[in-house]
Amino acid sequence: MTFKKVMIAIMLCVMALSLVSPAAKAAEPAAACYTKKAASKTYINVSVATLWKDTSAKRKIDQPSLSNPVNMRDWTANMSTVKDRLWLTGKAETQALYGQEVTVLKTSGSWAQVAVKDQLTSKNSKGYPGWLPKSQLTTQPAAYEGCQTAWVKSKTAFLFHDKKQSFMEISFNTELPIIKSETNWVQVMTPANGAKWLKKSDIRVLAAVPNIPKPTGSALLATGKQFLGLPYLWSGMSAYGFDCSGFTSSVYRYHGISIPRDASEQAKAGKAVAKSALQPGDLLFFAYNNGKGRVHHVAMYAGSGQMIHAPKAGKRVEIISMNTAPYKQEYAGARRYIQ
Repeated sequence: MTFKKVMIAIMLCVMALSLVSPAAKAAEPAAACYTKKAASKTYINVSVATLWKDTSAKRKIDQPSLSNPVNMRDWTANMSTVKDRLWLTGKAETQALYGQEVTVLKTSGSWAQVAVKDQLTSKNSKGYPGWLPKSQLTTQPAAYEGCQTAWVKSKTAFLFHDKKQSFMEISFNTELPIIKSETNWVQVMTPANGAKWLKKSDIRVLAAVPNIPKPTGSALLATGKQFLGLPYLWSGMSAYGFDCSGFTSSVYRYHGISIPRDASEQAKAGKAVAKSALQPGDLLFFAYNNGKGRVHHVAMYAGSGQMIHAPKAGKRVEIISMNTAPYKQEYAGARRYIQ
C-alpha cells in the first residue's frame, strides 16, 4: 500500500470515529445528568455506619461495625444477649446509610466527627452528630446529583458488579443515583466503588428532584409493618435494627417527610392530636413520671387502639395494645405530621 493510500485510510477512520463518537456519547446514560465541575461532598462509604458518642475503645464484638466494609449481620449476631445490646445505650448515637451525605465537624486520629445531613436535631444545625472511623467516609465530587434516584424499598437489597456477582448488601432507605435503566435492572453510581447494579424489584425510581406524594396513614403503617419481628438496636436506623425513634423517623423519611431524629424532639413537631382522634400513622409519645416527665419512647398508632413500635433491647418490632403496661400509664400525647 502506498503512503498516499495509507493516509487516506487513516483519514477515513478518523472521519468514521468523529461520526460515531457523538452518538455513543449521547447514548451514555450518565451524560444527561452528570455534572463535570461539581463541588466535592463527603459521603458514607459503608452499607451502614454507626456513629458513636466518642472515640473511646469499643468492644471486640463491635469490630464488624467499625471496618470497611462493615458486616451488619455479624455485628448484630455478635450481640447475643440483652446485656450486649444494652451496652450501646449512651455510647452509640445514630446510624447513616451508604451514600448519605455528612459534614465533617472535626477529626481525631483515625476518627471523624460528622453530622448526618438528613437527620434533623437541635444538637447541630448541620445534622445529627457522632464519631465514626475515617475509613467509612469518602469525599467525592457530587457529580450525579442531577440523576434519578434509586431508593431501596425492600428491607435489604444487593448491589451487583455485573448482575451476577454480588458486591454489597444495603439497607432499606438507601438512595443512590441512577446512571442507566433497563427492563429489570438499574445501574447506579456508588460513593467510591464505581457503577453497580440493583434489581428494579428492590427499589422505587424517583426524579432528580423527588416529588414524593404525601402518604396516607395506612401507607406509613404498611411500611412499618414490614419490619415486624426485627430486633431492637439502640441507635439503629437501618433494616438490621431500629431504636424507637429511628424506626418512626425512617418510616416517615421513606415517604418524603423529615421529622426529628429523637423521640423527645418528635414530640414537639407536627400537630398535637387528641387521643380520641388518633389515626393510623400518628406518633404516640411516652414519658417518665406517669406521662408528665421527660419523653423517652415513641410508637406509631396502628388503629383500633393498637400501636407498632421498636420497644427496647431484647425486644422486637411489634404491634401491641396502647393499654399495655407501662405504656398506658406513661402516655404523654400524640402528634400528626400529615394532614
